[in-house]
Amino acid sequence: METLVSSWSKTCIKVPENYILPEGQRAGSDEIHACKSFPLIDLSGNQSKAIQEILYACQEFGFFQVINHGVSEDLIDDTIKVIEEFFDLPNEEKAQLFSTDQNKACRLYTSSYNYNTEKVHFWRDGLRHPVHPLDEWVHLWPEKPTNYRDVVGKYSLELRKLTLRILELICEGLGIEAGYFEGDLSKNHVLSINHYPPCPDPSLTMGIPKHADANLITVLFQGNISGLQVLKNGQWLGVEPVPHAFVVNIGNQLEVISNGKLRSAEHRGVTNSKVSRTTIGSFILPNHETIIKPAKTMIESVPLYRPFKYKEFSKLYVDTFGDTDAVMEAFKIKT
Repeated sequence: METLVSSWSKTCIKVPENYILPEGQRAGSDEIHACKSFPLIDLSGNQSKAIQEILYACQEFGFFQVINHGVSEDLIDDTIKVIEEFFDLPNEEKAQLFSTDQNKACRLYTSSYNYNTEKVHFWRDGLRHPVHPLDEWVHLWPEKPTNYRDVVGKYSLELRKLTLRILELICEGLGIEAGYFEGDLSKNHVLSINHYPPCPDPSLTMGIPKHADANLITVLFQGNISGLQVLKNGQWLGVEPVPHAFVVNIGNQLEVISNGKLRSAEHRGVTNSKVSRTTIGSFILPNHETIIKPAKTMIESVPLYRPFKYKEFSKLYVDTFGDTDAVMEAFKIKT
């Protein structure tokens, strides 16, 4: 538990050596551009327009934000509140969930899944647990705060409905058969919560390093504090928070299924020196044995990727510390 950033950072006046990244990997080494044209899509309006906007965003950015999405603002507020309360609990209350075992279903951890082998640590604590089917996993979730399971359970159900709805819109836009992403392609659903305490010098470190998501699709609530940055055309774009909006991003598996038409953009999370920042990532993943390949309707001449099991991709992703280019290249068909 003493490795948790939140357990020692309050009295920290300088960034420890083992959290200082090489110069080229630091948050302060890049010029950040506030993106004024980042796609913001209203899901309550004309559906055809929303589909067109989603496809454009997926092709140009790999990211977009959605508003009027149908998830109650009160539920969103209650969820972020109970999660922040969890991270504020005394260490002894959280200790039973802390683990460096990547195979543990529900676990509290710090830095990354490679904490024991990584050369430099990252300025974040994380809580990760499966949420679907709810009745199979909820008993493993935090017992405190006492309303955590109830509130986060309701939130998880709503996020799953929203994500499957967005996937159906993508299906329609791409011309893929309705329901394509149901079943094994979206069988697993995980909540990944990131907590970034204030950092004495955010320019030296990073909350989460540059990466693309290995899963199918991610829906993130980033709260009201800036920190998410997306890489586009070699420039880092800051994603400004919109109250009660969700950020949606394309995962590597959806890029493969679309035969490269949609892109999974690299992104990162930075810290700040004044306030803590907490985000809630909702990850839809295929079953480990699921075969991933380009959808037939997406192959105009030849497929770009060979068929593979999701567990193959996931293992390589972990083994390469999330090196997106290396992983995607490994599954491309060589010409």
